[in-house]
Amino acid sequence: MKIEILGTGCPKCRQLTANVEAAVRELGIQAEIDKVTEIDRIAEYGVMMTPALAVDGKVVSSGKVLSKDEIGKIFRGRER
Repeated sequence: MKIEILGTGCPKCRQLTANVEAAVRELGIQAEIDKVTEIDRIAEYGVMMTPALAVDGKVVSSGKVLSKDEIGKIFRGRER
């Protein structure tokens, strides 16, 4: 699974990153986690509000900080 956190590095982006890392650890998922901070690359995803979360190239959330549990539900749904 490839997970991308889209954002410029603001406090909300850092919190989303921490929550993603916690969910990955808790679920024992094999994942590559990348941070996309360049505005041009973020815009290529069609994201207008950060932070955003993309899983395997698809944006699954934007404009809010998902909790570890919300992220876990997304990841569990992708494994099926």
